[in-house]
Amino acid sequence: MSHDSAAAPEAAARKLSGRRRKEIVAVLLFSGGPIFESSIPLSVFGIDRQDAGVPRYRLLVCAGEEGPLRTTGGLELTAPQGLEAISRAGTVVVPAWRSITSPPPEEALDALRRAHEEGARIVGLCTGAFVLAAAGLLDGRPATTHWMYAPTLAKRYPSVHVDPRELFVDDGDVLTSAGTAAGIDLCLHIVRTDHGNEAAGALARRLVVPPRRSGGQERYLDRSLPEEIGADPLAEVVAWALEHLHEQFDVETLAARAYMSRRTFDRRFRSLTGSAPLQWLITQRVLQAQRLLETSDYSVDEVAGRCGFRSPVALRGHFRRQLGSSPAAYRAAYRARRPQGDRQPEPDPAGASRPLPLSDPPTALPPENAVPFQTRRTATPMPAGAAGVPGQRSAP
Repeated sequence: MSHDSAAAPEAAARKLSGRRRKEIVAVLLFSGGPIFESSIPLSVFGIDRQDAGVPRYRLLVCAGEEGPLRTTGGLELTAPQGLEAISRAGTVVVPAWRSITSPPPEEALDALRRAHEEGARIVGLCTGAFVLAAAGLLDGRPATTHWMYAPTLAKRYPSVHVDPRELFVDDGDVLTSAGTAAGIDLCLHIVRTDHGNEAAGALARRLVVPPRRSGGQERYLDRSLPEEIGADPLAEVVAWALEHLHEQFDVETLAARAYMSRRTFDRRFRSLTGSAPLQWLITQRVLQAQRLLETSDYSVDEVAGRCGFRSPVALRGHFRRQLGSSPAAYRAAYRARRPQGDRQPEPDPAGASRPLPLSDPPTALPPENAVPFQTRRTATPMPAGAAGVPGQRSAP
């Protein structure tokens, strides 16, 4: 799933300054950056594939600081360009940042700000969003990053509207993506925006990847808590919620356990986790349902009850919304991918089903009856009155 936000009118109307060219893409590299993320824009924008119908970009590889640049695996890189080359680019890509806890070089931040002021499109892949946020380019905007780092991004830059569910977010002149492979999704989206579906499809075939992926990061989220929440009083409430997902409780229950008003609890929870408490609770219930569908032979109705949903209908709606498939179809697809001997649970002597043995985490499964990609022009948070989940109430 991607999020295309309606860009601000002034952003949509802004034009490149005379010295910048739309076809020039500058990739900003830093020492300590992961080589996989760094290689994505280099491969997408730096290789001539005109024979396959992909329009050519002109790539500038720029060092964001003094070199040589050391990357993962002990490799040393020497970028052919410096920060001054960014002044010619119509698109500037920051593929990753070495540490979410350390500030980027001020000279690089200044170069990004100037590029944006002069109409350049600024792109942050994975932890590159932290560099864009440090430059002030994400203030008041929707953005995403790797789900594991989304809470830290939301806490450190509270003016950024962090959505950890999206694979990428296009806010017009500033774009961000989730981790690793989602950088490919965003780069393909840029090619699609610039040159159309046919060019993006041709490039996807050359890269042997889907031209568009459905769904978002929800299927990859786990139950671990952000590191920064560990010492917070809210951690006890979150831990209690995870241990009692089988019970029907709502966000008001969690707020009461934290001795906070609902409004204060919502604000504190979002600052610590990067997510609204209701959306987090729904996601955790869906994840629990996913595990039970994989590891037990409980019926869908039983799974709904054991995950705190008020009805199987509520489970099916939220499950399909987050994972792109019905619970029954997900279970069937998951079991079809497992060894034959592990597919069926063994009944115990009393006739009750025993949980299936745990196996490797599931890979992303194609959604049932996949719907063609549709661009969303505005963010669509889950309405407070959606039926079937504890804690949801109709708007006044």
